[in-house]
Amino acid sequence: MKSKLIASTLVMAMTIAGCSTSSTGRAKIAFMDSNKLNAMGAQSFEEMKKKEKISKDEKTNAYVQCVANYITVHVPKSAHDGEWEVVVFDSEQINAFALPGGKIGVYTGILKVAEGQDQLAAIMGHEVAHVIEEHANERISAEQVAGIGLMATGVLLGDMDNDTKAMTMGALGIGAQYLALMPYGRSHETEADIVGQELMAKAGFKPEASVKLWQNMAKASGGNQPPEFMSTHPSNESRINQLRENLDKSEPIFNKAKTTPDCVNPIK
Repeated sequence: MKSKLIASTLVMAMTIAGCSTSSTGRAKIAFMDSNKLNAMGAQSFEEMKKKEKISKDEKTNAYVQCVANYITVHVPKSAHDGEWEVVVFDSEQINAFALPGGKIGVYTGILKVAEGQDQLAAIMGHEVAHVIEEHANERISAEQVAGIGLMATGVLLGDMDNDTKAMTMGALGIGAQYLALMPYGRSHETEADIVGQELMAKAGFKPEASVKLWQNMAKASGGNQPPEFMSTHPSNESRINQLRENLDKSEPIFNKAKTTPDCVNPIK
């Protein structure tokens, strides 16, 4: 009975894992309903707007909105068909994000690291790329598949004494975190870097600015990064090198761009 249950759950996980591929050709797991994810994104965004201080500086808001307009017009309708809501949060956090359902948040702290419209476009391109590639969907789906595997293991260990079982399950949980879910996060970040760089180039922003951005981000972090294998993000050095290598693809896209953005950065 136990072996049949384990077999069925593992087959379910393997079937789910073979669903589709991303635009870069990476196999992906994404079985959450997109409408539900959009609703979750909208709800999360509304909650953030209630908790975080929103910038009322007209020039800053106009600048961020300007860059966002150039970027989002090139987002496939399959990722989001409609207007994007852009909010600037008045905070020293060096951060930005995009959520399913067409939501973008930018913290004023990152405007001090991103020097000019092209570097801000690199940030937005990266964050919007997460939405285009359904990374939130994949993250939730991957964690559910990992849960199925742990559930099956729990059944298999059912006859062990409680202390041994708890220790074994704890070790397996750590293994799932570092060997599966974290590397999965790194693959998302790497993909968002590449897709985002090409997206900003399509919008008329200089793709080489993405390299300079991450050099600035490395300086801002002061070298305070965990080892790459223990992080959901690639090291600054890894992403800088990959972005530089991808310029051979993104620069021709930039050269064909039909727009020349002119977004005025209020921070000098």
